[in-house]
Amino acid sequence: MLLPRMRFSMPSAGRRPQTLVRTAAIAATTLLVAGPLAASAHAEPANPPATPDLPASLLAAITRDLKISPQDYLQRADTAQKVATFATTAQRQFPQVFGGAWLDETGKAIVALAPGDGVDQARKAVQDAGFTAKDVSKSETTLRGEKNAFQQWLKDQPESVSKAIRGVAIDTLNNSIAVRVDKPDLPLPGFVDPARVIVMAAPPVGGEGQEVPQASDVAGAGPRAAAAGDAYASVAGRMSLRCSLGFNGLDANDNVVNITAGHCNPNIPATGGANSPAVYQVVGESRGPQVGVFQKSILGNQDYSIIGINNDYRDAFSNPFVTVPGAAPISVTGVAVPVVGAPVCKSGARTGFSCGVVNAVDQTVQVGDRLLTQSFSANICALPGDSGGPLVTGTLALGISSASSVADYPICEIPNLIGLITGNTPQLFAQPVSTVLSDNPGLRVRTS
Repeated sequence: MLLPRMRFSMPSAGRRPQTLVRTAAIAATTLLVAGPLAASAHAEPANPPATPDLPASLLAAITRDLKISPQDYLQRADTAQKVATFATTAQRQFPQVFGGAWLDETGKAIVALAPGDGVDQARKAVQDAGFTAKDVSKSETTLRGEKNAFQQWLKDQPESVSKAIRGVAIDTLNNSIAVRVDKPDLPLPGFVDPARVIVMAAPPVGGEGQEVPQASDVAGAGPRAAAAGDAYASVAGRMSLRCSLGFNGLDANDNVVNITAGHCNPNIPATGGANSPAVYQVVGESRGPQVGVFQKSILGNQDYSIIGINNDYRDAFSNPFVTVPGAAPISVTGVAVPVVGAPVCKSGARTGFSCGVVNAVDQTVQVGDRLLTQSFSANICALPGDSGGPLVTGTLALGISSASSVADYPICEIPNLIGLITGNTPQLFAQPVSTVLSDNPGLRVRTS
């Protein structure tokens, strides 16, 4: 699957199997046009401050990874949400001409318009909103039709073709669909632009991670503050996984919860019952006290879990924080939707804090033997142990780490260097938080 550190315990006579990690990164761009969300699923960002009040480690990550100032980071995150709100309305009002929206490399919001009835009215709306209009040949409705047609075509293909195709996305910047394949010269439908067929070998096989040992002196420790990005261990019988906490929240009944990855649950069928997998804090490299159990886990087209927190640990999880190693945490102020070109930063228990740019959204990607749909990706390295951790844009909750194209490397410096040389940058695939909230009425993320 993706990124948890894993240990599969087997009878002593057997060998521990390895877990296959197969991910797909569409090196393309696309826009998520969000439908109506639950009231708690989206919060309008405030105007970014002139002097950002952000942790020093985050400021360092922004300047190191994004090569922009902290003020630009907050401004671009704010602009992305404004154009996302505009795009939602434009897609409904001008479905025949709206072609998608994104931020360009300078942080400017671009809205694509195709020829057709209402294009002049749409152009005026774009300009009145303060965005830049760009003429394209196809509307997003047309592109979605092509994406759906491709997926229908794929269902009828022989295994030699279907298994070599790893994903498809609407490539908004190039006004086409983009297809990821494992090998060249595959037979593809005529409406697929050969220039947007991206050939890349399948990701490496994933190995096992490390066991989380039990330590009696730690197990009796009292509650301590828990923030998104902190390590936790999930345990079901003799199987344990190590992941990162996601965003703290409240469910519809005001119970304290944490929103993390679905694949971090080692026994999804048992979820919600008497034997629901347990969740433990990790202190150092040891398993600490049990803080909750998995309340709900979804793993298929989506990848998320809701952890119910025990009453004794309610206060420890009643905060809006995202961990920044060695510094004060980020305080989450709202929830965002993914927009191509928006700056994004992730926190993970394995690799800490790093930043990149959203480069694809609303995409279909093969992860192992399942298809992850509605995911977004960013050019950020993540490794086993980062799974379930938070992604933020500005100070807004954006996503949950789900899959990585470089999960088999021991450190991020190696794939990052390879990316600089080859252009094949690491890809982190994420579950949008806004989708989780809209699928679970009453669920909300803690905000400051």
